[in-house]
Amino acid sequence: MLKIRISAVSYLNTLPFIYGIENSLLLEGKYILEKDIPSICAEKLINNTVDLGLIPVAEIYKVKKAQIVSDYCIGAYGKVKTVLLVSDVPLFKIKTVLLDYQSRTSIRLVQILAQKYWKTKMNFISAKINFEKEISGNTAGVIIGDRTFNMNKKYKYIFDLSEEWTKFTKLPFVFAVWVANKTLNNDFISNFNKACKFGLDNINELVKKYLFKHYISNIELEYYLNNNINYLLDEKKIKGMKKFLNFEI
Repeated sequence: MLKIRISAVSYLNTLPFIYGIENSLLLEGKYILEKDIPSICAEKLINNTVDLGLIPVAEIYKVKKAQIVSDYCIGAYGKVKTVLLVSDVPLFKIKTVLLDYQSRTSIRLVQILAQKYWKTKMNFISAKINFEKEISGNTAGVIIGDRTFNMNKKYKYIFDLSEEWTKFTKLPFVFAVWVANKTLNNDFISNFNKACKFGLDNINELVKKYLFKHYISNIELEYYLNNNINYLLDEKKIKGMKKFLNFEI
C-alpha cells in the first residue's frame, strides 16, 4: 500500500495536528509527513508532490480535483494573534504595505479589508525574506506565523487581520484547510480526522513536549492554541470562508 504524502504547516498553530498524526496508531506506517510554510504546502499540493496538504484557503482553486477532507482547519473567531498588519503610523497614514511571502490568504485578506472595510488606498508590494527590516515610516507590513509573537514590542500600531475581518463580517475566518488533490480512502480520512482530534484533545501535553524548541512561555503557548486558534471547521467558518473567497478585489 502506497503511503499518503502529507504537507503540514510548520507553525506553532499546527502542533496539535502534527502531534496527533505522529502519535496516532491509526495512521502508523500509512503516511509520509513533510513540514513547510503555507505557500510551499500549497505549491506541493498543486504540483502533485504530496497528496494532502494544509493549505491557505486562497489557494484551493489552484488545486485540480481539490477536496476538503477534514473536519478541522486553522481558523479564528476574532483575534488570532499571528496574522498582523504592523506599522509605525496609524492605519490611514499607511501608504505602502509589504506582503509576507509565506501565505497568500493573508495577502488577499488585507487587500479585502483595505478596499471593503477600511476604505483606504494602499500600495501593496510582494516582499521577500527579511522584509521586516524595511517596515518604517508610512511603509507597513503583513507578517504571519511564529514571527509575530512579541511584535507589539517592535511596532507602535498592530492590526490583527482576523479580528478586523470579524468586526467587518461578524463571521470567523479560516486561514487554512486540509485539502487532497485526489480521492483518498474513506478509512484513511476517518483515521486522519481521529488523529487530528487526538492532537487537539492533548494540547497541554504536547506543549510540554515541544516548548523547549521555542521562545514563548508554556502559558502563552497553551493560551494561544486553546483560545486564539479555533480548529473545528463548522458551518459558521464555512460561511466565512465562502464569503472571503467570493469577494472581488
